[in-house]
Amino acid sequence: MAAVLAAMVVLALATQSVMTYVSQQDLREREADLLRIGQAYAQAIGAYYETSPGNLKRWPRTLEDLAEDKRFVGIRRHIREVYPDPMTRSANWGLVMSEDGGIAGVHSLSTAQPIRSAALELDTLSLPAASRYADWEFVYRPPLAQTAPTAPRR
Repeated sequence: MAAVLAAMVVLALATQSVMTYVSQQDLREREADLLRIGQAYAQAIGAYYETSPGNLKRWPRTLEDLAEDKRFVGIRRHIREVYPDPMTRSANWGLVMSEDGGIAGVHSLSTAQPIRSAALELDTLSLPAASRYADWEFVYRPPLAQTAPTAPRR
């Protein structure tokens, strides 16, 4: 009887450690998805902004505008679909608004602590150190307008 109880305790401890590992691995995968999807949103917002018809650059008003840009005759997609937030598993994202009221970026609404808390350098983005996932803002920043050098006055 004691041997059976001991075996059950060992089995319970082993199961607990496996479940902790699986849970941690799931969190790592969702965090990687957040970084990938957030970067895709920032790139899509940049493509929408930069391809604005005419001289006036416009920001998207909704995330759906990125999946179906109706400013052109044909269908233009800057992103395949409106992706859900991997951390909250919800379609709702925190939005970073531009000065004119359009969307300049997104962030997760999760207040959970990230595994990677140090500053991150992605392909096109720099993310500051974060104490929660909501601190990572995936924002498109247009290049500064370069002014032509002025000729010296005589």
